[in-house]
Amino acid sequence: TALGGKRVAIAEEFRVGGTCVVRGCVPKKFMVMASEVSHALEIAEGYGWSFDSAKFDWPTFLEAKDVEIARLSGIYAANLGKAGVDLIHGRAVLKDAHTVEIAGKGEDGGPLVITAEKILIATGGRPWVPADLPGVEHAITSEEAFHLPELPKRILIAGGGYIAVEFAGIFAGLGVETTLIYRGPNILRGFDDDVRAHLAGEIEKRGIKVILGCQHTSLEKTATGIVNHLENGMALETDVVMFATGRVPHVKDLGLETAGVALNDDGAIKVDAFSKTTADNIWAIGDVTDRMNLTPVAIREAVAFHETVWRDTPTAFDYEAVATAVFSQPPVGVVGLSESEARHVCKGEVDVYVARFRPMKYAFTGSDERVLMKLVVDATSQKVVGVHIVGPEAPEMIQLAAIAVKAGLTKAQWDATCAVHPTMAEELVTLKEKQSPTTSAG
Repeated sequence: TALGGKRVAIAEEFRVGGTCVVRGCVPKKFMVMASEVSHALEIAEGYGWSFDSAKFDWPTFLEAKDVEIARLSGIYAANLGKAGVDLIHGRAVLKDAHTVEIAGKGEDGGPLVITAEKILIATGGRPWVPADLPGVEHAITSEEAFHLPELPKRILIAGGGYIAVEFAGIFAGLGVETTLIYRGPNILRGFDDDVRAHLAGEIEKRGIKVILGCQHTSLEKTATGIVNHLENGMALETDVVMFATGRVPHVKDLGLETAGVALNDDGAIKVDAFSKTTADNIWAIGDVTDRMNLTPVAIREAVAFHETVWRDTPTAFDYEAVATAVFSQPPVGVVGLSESEARHVCKGEVDVYVARFRPMKYAFTGSDERVLMKLVVDATSQKVVGVHIVGPEAPEMIQLAAIAVKAGLTKAQWDATCAVHPTMAEELVTLKEKQSPTTSAG
């Protein structure tokens, strides 16, 4: 917007880069990559390599990670400067629909008051923890997990979503005795049932203890750690307890009411298809609107906002067939509909193709790890409406599969694509046998 000749200011209360760069996807993926090495070493031994003194140093990793995050944050800040944006380090609060106040940033150390024709809210989300759970103050969230002073010997992670599953993989890969506890019947609620069942089995093969259908009754700090008292009567002692029980829009004390910005029933900022709030000159994008909480989606929402508001080209982002990845170990890549969603949308007429196989990489290791690949096809139109992959490189594969799904290509068009051999991805274009409805998980 600044490059379009408008005067633009950004107020940021912490560091430029937001959740993703500072305390989310980017540092998380560095942690995943660091922790995957232990598994890679096991595979390598099957190929004849030997490592006699391989060891991991947590402080060395943390320092390297922090340096890179600082570098990225610096680039974002520099780019804002180059574009002519005024960057104010402070917390902004709305005083009315056109006025923002930033504490301690005025000339005399008082509040800085800024008026604006248009305001965009992009304050993101924050971790949610059950405040009424006795002893919950002894637990950490994902935000503290990036800065643990030392690597614990034992950790319990509460939650079943992608953040919980990713951190379970990270800590297990780094040699921490890891337990994952989730109150629901299986991990990754909202994902395809075959994906959920497959991943639950695979992460247990990596040494993660998974306890389902159970939650905490209390946490108790002792001289040697934290005792997790569970509903099933178990008492587990760990050094660290991490709650990854969901994220909520960061709307606290923003002054939304005074500016006429309403929240929806779930506590997110209420917006229309063009990201406009209930205040005429205020828009909101990203996790604070709780639509599809993914960094690339927030970026697209921002571009759509710019087109709509500054270029008079009303643009709404299309949330259909957005690919997502879970950097669990093994990782997950998904685009489009799950089998049960497709049965609902396609009025029950759905063709399902599933392959489960051992990746070539594990041929020498005696590992019983398996890859899952699943195509969900609308039987009437023959369009591929869902692709689900669990296995090495799934996130890289799903990006390209997403192009085909977004373009609405049919199963015949997928099949007409020649395979790249030997790869795992070739299974996506060589799936021939339909799964019979009786054996499907949907």
